[in-house]
Amino acid sequence: MVLKTFGWSFAVTALGLVAAVLIGGWTAFGIVLILSILEISLSFDNAVVNAGILKKMSAFWQKIFLTVGILIAVFGMRLVFPVVIVAISASLGPIEAVDLALNDADRYQELVTDAHPSIAAFGGMFLLMIFLDFIFEDRDIKWLGWLERPLAKLGKVDMLSACIALIILLVTALFLAPQAHLHAGSADKAETVLLSGVAGLITYLVVGGLSGFFENRLEEAEEREHEAEEEAKAKGKEISAGALVGKAAFFMFLYLEVLDASFSFDGVIGAFAITNDIVLMALGLGIGAMYVRSLTVYLVRQGTLDDYVYLEHGAHYAIGALAAILLITIRFEVNEIITGLIGVVLIAWSFWSSVRRNKALEAAEGKADPSDDKTEVSSGV
Repeated sequence: MVLKTFGWSFAVTALGLVAAVLIGGWTAFGIVLILSILEISLSFDNAVVNAGILKKMSAFWQKIFLTVGILIAVFGMRLVFPVVIVAISASLGPIEAVDLALNDADRYQELVTDAHPSIAAFGGMFLLMIFLDFIFEDRDIKWLGWLERPLAKLGKVDMLSACIALIILLVTALFLAPQAHLHAGSADKAETVLLSGVAGLITYLVVGGLSGFFENRLEEAEEREHEAEEEAKAKGKEISAGALVGKAAFFMFLYLEVLDASFSFDGVIGAFAITNDIVLMALGLGIGAMYVRSLTVYLVRQGTLDDYVYLEHGAHYAIGALAAILLITIRFEVNEIITGLIGVVLIAWSFWSSVRRNKALEAAEGKADPSDDKTEVSSGV
């Protein structure tokens, strides 16, 4: 199972490290290895959240996620995206931007860094909406019951997540962005942050809304299909699945790609603290992204989220922390180690709580047969 799921990741790692040695020797090898570890540590929570979505998709779309999706993740977000940002912010043509990235690494890094407020605002708002929608939803199983119960009650207010997100964006633009210049002569960033944040919010609402719409349609179609299958079996006939599954899966795939893009922002920006060589950056972050993808599929196939029910909670709290950090970095510098550790600690804590819950349920089953395994269980925190 491990080799089957992570086989491509191992192959990409070998090819990437060999390419690094050929490009820049053992120094480049070390840089690519460090970048790979950085990406994995920053994006582990991404894998957990992705797994919660991917488990609803068929094996075919899981393969698409690992093949076409990884091409988008590596070449789109880790290679093309920084070049596009430079082209837009510096009013350069695509060819000029690529030439700048390859031949003037210092200027290229300066332009990407200068564009950080807009990148952070877009990604921060997208991730913030994911976090807010999660904590305001009433769930049968709660991790931090003392916090999640009152938040679930507040979540009954329509559009509360969007309202809170817009308030946070406004506060960010007013108090962080005006002084977020990264070198002498930088213009006021408030308007840029505000527009980029609104764009992130709109992207979440559009992509998430379409995904949710088609997912609901898919569930309705599956119910009708099940009824039709029962009738067909009674008559000795067979029926085929409808085309709606493709639409629903496509929009869920699109949602996953936008989600991955938002997670990759901090990794791309943080990579400049290690190197400004765009080729080495793409190799290192690409290897890391491949492992995150493989880990996502592994979690789905092993049923890890079903066995350790608080993992998804921990990952979403890590998303909330990452969203806050992205917005803070509009003005203040936050070390990537802190960003990675926060996510690791929250997920490790949720895993430990899940283990405790499973042991408690096993002990309870030894004494009596519980009437409902799906009832609310708190971690006791």
